[in-house]
Amino acid sequence: MSNTKQRKVRLPNFFEALLPILVMMGLMIYGLNFSNEVYYDAHMPLVVSIVVACIIGCICGHSFSDMLAGMIERLNATMEAILILCTVGLLVASFIMSGTIPALIYYGLDLLTPKLFLPIGCILCAIVGLACGSSWTATATIGIAMLGIGAGLGINPAITAGMIISGAYVGDKFSPLSDTTNLAAAVSKTGLFDHVTAMVSTTAPTFVIALILYTILGMVTGSGNYDPTVATELQAALKEGFNLNPLVLLPILVVIAACIIKLPGLVGIALSVASGVLFAVIFQGVGSLAELFSILHYGYSFETTNELANELLNRGGMDHTMWTINLILLAVAYGGALERCGCVEALFGKLKHHLHSVGSLILATLLTSLFCDATMCDQFLGIGVPAPLYEDKYDEMGLSRNMLSRTLEDCGTLWAVMFPWTGCGAYQQGVLGMSPFVYFPFAFVNLLNPIYAAITAYMGRNIFWADGAYTNIFGKTTMHKPAAAPEEAHERALKNLEALRAAGKAPIPVGKNASKV
Repeated sequence: MSNTKQRKVRLPNFFEALLPILVMMGLMIYGLNFSNEVYYDAHMPLVVSIVVACIIGCICGHSFSDMLAGMIERLNATMEAILILCTVGLLVASFIMSGTIPALIYYGLDLLTPKLFLPIGCILCAIVGLACGSSWTATATIGIAMLGIGAGLGINPAITAGMIISGAYVGDKFSPLSDTTNLAAAVSKTGLFDHVTAMVSTTAPTFVIALILYTILGMVTGSGNYDPTVATELQAALKEGFNLNPLVLLPILVVIAACIIKLPGLVGIALSVASGVLFAVIFQGVGSLAELFSILHYGYSFETTNELANELLNRGGMDHTMWTINLILLAVAYGGALERCGCVEALFGKLKHHLHSVGSLILATLLTSLFCDATMCDQFLGIGVPAPLYEDKYDEMGLSRNMLSRTLEDCGTLWAVMFPWTGCGAYQQGVLGMSPFVYFPFAFVNLLNPIYAAITAYMGRNIFWADGAYTNIFGKTTMHKPAAAPEEAHERALKNLEALRAAGKAPIPVGKNASKV
């Protein structure tokens, strides 16, 4: 018999669960506002907070090796994203040295007007995001081009960046190739296309609202700041520095084609990088292997008398993504430590017993996702942690599992990019060159989607029920095919829905298929 005593593991109490979060947020606020020398980065606050989280875990009965295992488990789950981030640095560098991104800027300045730039740009970013299944790839390719076009047209860079984020994340959410889209469906135990169908009910209306707002912004601000000499001087600098033959746009098609034929993300990006390198050799005269390797590693160096061109094109390279990768590694490790010691369960576990309406449940799920994004620094945890916490409550209220998956993405995916210390926020800050706090007020889809979801749920609209019934935005309930769900959970949800309808607490479908209920 072993003399080693078995550790008794418990959930942290409220103060213990909150302490690592308070430490991180306190250090961030202190570094930004109260210290004599301002420290903008989240790296060191995260290091300190990881130590605090591990101490709390040990106090609650976990061994350090157990806490370390929790961190490594989360890091293993995100290693593909880390590798993709490395290759995205290569992608940006190759697409600049090939002339692809400069050509997009050059021709875009001819085709787009200040008044139409924002809505059309948002649609184009959504198309690329949908084709790629990645908001990261969309912002790193067409997003950078849009920054250049917007600058040439006199558009506020923060507005342009918000537009890019809105479009890229709409495409990402609707793409069956997206990692977060697949994750939300998986943790909710529903079908992928059931999940995508449910997202249409909130994301499509907010996308339309965003396009209207971008059109209004373009009409109000587009012509007032437009100085045609900025565009012509930028085009002249690009033409002087690159061969802008329209053929150099073809690597963009390689990205899209790789996604259409459903190549793995790393393979598709690697092929795109190869096409960029090939076009750099053929059209831009990049001849030596040492020069190619230097650009791919350290980024492209573009020096002209035009400061705007220099700012737009001196970027990319694997080395330039290391700051972001470092932050993501720390953020994910911190989230893994919080997850392992049960902080979120301790803070929110009792809340669900006080949820008695669909609206309150949706709001609680949204806020929990937001809390996980902001404090656990990882959108995957913003989706993955609340799912098991609330899934039984969705069954209890007779809701379908794609209602859960939709709600997880409405906030967990879209608001993760709001914080500069999350993986998403850090990445987009690196690509777009500004803090998320600067562009997020103009990322109308991301900003409005959770608000729209919460308001319509409280109104009893946009609700997906377990038996396939759907209550639309106008309050009409019609029958559709039920969303996939575990058999036992589905039967339980159907039984609860029947009881709610008998008590007059859930709508009864109308129309020719209502008899199926």
